[in-house]
Amino acid sequence: MKRFWKDVAIVPQDGGWGIALDGRPMRTPHRAPLVASSAALAKAIAAEWQAQGETIDPRAMPMTGLANAAIDLATADPAGFAEPIAAYAATDLLCYRDDRDAALQAEQVAAWNPILAWAEAQFGVEFVITQGILPVDQPTATIEALRDATLGYESWRMTALTPLVTIGGSLVAGLACINQAFGSELLWEAVSLDQLYQERRWGADAQAQAQRAAHKRDWDNAVRFLTYL
Repeated sequence: MKRFWKDVAIVPQDGGWGIALDGRPMRTPHRAPLVASSAALAKAIAAEWQAQGETIDPRAMPMTGLANAAIDLATADPAGFAEPIAAYAATDLLCYRDDRDAALQAEQVAAWNPILAWAEAQFGVEFVITQGILPVDQPTATIEALRDATLGYESWRMTALTPLVTIGGSLVAGLACINQAFGSELLWEAVSLDQLYQERRWGADAQAQAQRAAHKRDWDNAVRFLTYL
């Protein structure tokens, strides 16, 4: 799609902040008004549209994409949007330790146990930690508590939580990030630990590095989205 506007402006709209292209209010893909929940987010979205060249590149507009998801998907059906993320409570990455490499397991313990300990204190839960990849049942109370915590977020924060969980494979790490219990870089390194360890041991793979770089951009964009809320 070619650029069809000259000016981008932020306008008060429906109790929030809308973005107008040449005076015409923007809408989401589902045709709902694109109204940001904060002035800071509206400014970030407007900046993405202002920075577009002659051809629109959706990949260069991550804040716009997350805002669209918040409005069209998370707000439209909060429970349905949250359920797939809440389901990670049953299979959280941080509960699965390597059963063949003692050095890797030691790094997992050092990086992951503090995050699990935070979640246990924060949500009043306990985790079953296992070695290997075979599924292990987490306590029902733990799954329910983490599910309730996940569904308790309003739609904009839920939208930011979603890529954090799906990229890292850890609901606990995502919740720790959204609660600012640990720095986002520390949490990124925690959910990337296995890949980074194998890379140090066996050498870098260009395809794996490119995929991790793409995931890191999505992770950083989700964190940035949170800062605007």
